[in-house]
Amino acid sequence: MQSIRKKILPDVFLTHYPATKFKNSLLSIQLVFPLDAAFASANALFPAVLRRGTARYTDMRSISSALDALYGASIAYTVRKKGENQCVGFVGSFIDDAFTLGGERLLEPVAKLMGEILLDPVVREGCFLSEYAAGEKENLADAIRSVINDKREYADMRLLQEMCKGERYAVDRLGDEESLSRLDARTLYAHYQKAIASARVEVFYCGSADISRVEDALEAALSGLPRGSVIAPAVAVRRAVRETPLHVTEAMDVTQGKLSMGFRCTSEDTAAMTLCNTMFGGSSNSKLFLNVREKLSLCYFASSIYHRAKNIVTLSSGIEFENYQLAFDEIMEQLGAMRRGEWEDWELDGARSTIMTAYKTMDDSISRTEEFHLGAVATDLPDTPDELMRKIAEVTPERIRAAAESIQLDSVYFLTGKEGADE
Repeated sequence: MQSIRKKILPDVFLTHYPATKFKNSLLSIQLVFPLDAAFASANALFPAVLRRGTARYTDMRSISSALDALYGASIAYTVRKKGENQCVGFVGSFIDDAFTLGGERLLEPVAKLMGEILLDPVVREGCFLSEYAAGEKENLADAIRSVINDKREYADMRLLQEMCKGERYAVDRLGDEESLSRLDARTLYAHYQKAIASARVEVFYCGSADISRVEDALEAALSGLPRGSVIAPAVAVRRAVRETPLHVTEAMDVTQGKLSMGFRCTSEDTAAMTLCNTMFGGSSNSKLFLNVREKLSLCYFASSIYHRAKNIVTLSSGIEFENYQLAFDEIMEQLGAMRRGEWEDWELDGARSTIMTAYKTMDDSISRTEEFHLGAVATDLPDTPDELMRKIAEVTPERIRAAAESIQLDSVYFLTGKEGADE
């Protein structure tokens, strides 16, 4: 299926993805902000508060009743990080018109309700309801704190904070507790008013309705959207690797070490970089998995991610404290093997197949399709899955080796136990 993207209102863009094979349609309305530590928590908080009630439906119960009347449609708020941008908004899922009992049209009432949630919140004395703001503020604080309970996620977050210090990419999608603590119903409402006037708005629709009908529904739903000086999405900054890698060790009461490593890349051959990372640590047939984890048993887990917009590779592993140097050396050895072109044909074939399958099956999932298109427009990397598959198919071993040679160690973060840190 081919999507169409067009401007429908000032700084409001619709991506229309026609599909008739799904029983549900999906409508996503997202505000795109450059990541900023000063505002990330406020941006993450106000969609949750908006979802609590509108001027017409003043609480979650009445919103739920309205959705039940629309064949059990759902509207969820979302907070995502795409490149160096924070994307917040709402995703609605509802039965496609082709499957309603009496041929009812659901797109228009769902779009209207989403527009009300975004633009017409329930207010009191010129600000959000204090009880709604306080409740969602505590929920967000709990979510920010909960990261530390997943030590793998925590270590990966800390790596990016250290590696990308001073860059937008270091900012977490949920913000931080300190910024959150300064918000109340009044300051949050003031921020919300500025935010909706200054954000690029990206709308995504997948379903059987034609584009003109979707456009009409959205123009009606978003007619009250204020437009001020709109801030363009951030283009990810790509920095040079450190002359000497940064090493950070943190001690906590943990029984398993977490070794996270960050690499800067100079290759602009993103297709080759994607394949290189998949062979290195991006699949269950990768060198990290088969050698460092399975053959040598140096890691409980070991995998890597290629951050295409930022052109960096991050590696995550779980190890015994005493195996730090052995694991580190073997990880670097496996990267060295990639640089030297030391791999079998089946390794390349398997990696290529893994990537191709992921792209081929993307349109089997309406949510994955929305996620992909949001990432493409937010990071200004507009290749379609078909174009990406074509580029992956054309990558040669020589290009993969050149991509691997461009991968240079920048930062290392090690989460160790308290006893190990004292030795």
